[in-house]
Formats: sequence, C-alpha cells, structure tokens
Amino acid sequence: MHEALKLENQLCFRLYTASRLITQAYYPLLSAIGLTYPQYLVMMVLWEQDCLPVNDIAKRLYLETNTVTPLLKRMEAEGFVSRSRSSADARQVIVNLTPKGRSLENRASCVPLHIGKAIMCQSLNAESAPALFATLDDIISTLSPVATAGPAGSVGSEASAFPVDSK
Repeated sequence: MHEALKLENQLCFRLYTASRLITQAYYPLLSAIGLTYPQYLVMMVLWEQDCLPVNDIAKRLYLETNTVTPLLKRMEAEGFVSRSRSSADARQVIVNLTPKGRSLENRASCVPLHIGKAIMCQSLNAESAPALFATLDDIISTLSPVATAGPAGSVGSEASAFPVDSK
C-alpha cells in the first residue's frame, strides 16, 4: 500500500472526524432550544447582523444559496425568521429574525461555553485555541477559492497526500 493513502496520514480524515464529533457534541445543547446545527449557524449570523440578504448569509457560512434557501424555508416555518423581497431589488430575499428567533439568542448564549469545555484537552486550551483558529482560518481562506471554482481544478498526484507525521 502507498504510504500516502494510509488513513492515518490524512489530514482531511482528522478534520472530518473532529468536525463530525464536535457537531454531535452540539446536538443535545441545540435540540434543547429547538435548533439543528445548520440552523444555529444561520442564527449566529443573524444575531450578529439582522436583515441580511440570503446570498450574504450563504457567503458568511461558505455555502451556496441553493443550500441555504431550503434551510431558511424550514426556519421560517418554525417561526425563527421571516423572509421578504427587498424593496430596492425584488430579486433579493431579505431574512429577518422574528421575536421567537431573537429570543433564542439568550437561550443559546451558554452553548459556546459548554462546547469549549467539552473539546478542551491537553493540546487544546484557552492559550492554544487562537493558534488553532488562525490555522483553520488560513486553511479556509486557502481552499475557499478552490471550493468555489469547482471540478476544473483537479488534484494532481503531487498533491494526493498531506505530509503529516502521525507520531
């Protein structure tokens, strides 16, 4: 077997697994306030700035509008947000928090602390977290143009593995 193809040598697998497990850790906290993880992400965007066009929400979440739109429709049906056409541009849909959605902010305010406590470990603590954030932000900014470019930028054999020392 090629060393580069071993699961233990894949950065992507570590990121995928950590992401999946962190999302699972959110589940009991968010279900208690009636949100799913993707809905929570949308709500955080709107708690920061209400009355946003759908495409701005999608950009903040690094998602396509066709991914965000069905999520917003469900959130509207649940009474968390309202959607309306922009008076300046009828092609734009503006998303607003409802009183119910706004009231969730207080109930959700303890979620980051609980998750922070849940994921802190020997190598991740309050002092090391900013460096991890910076590294992840760098990865995101490096890959986000590639992610939006689509399949045209195919990966060559020289980039088939990320050299990670698994020890």
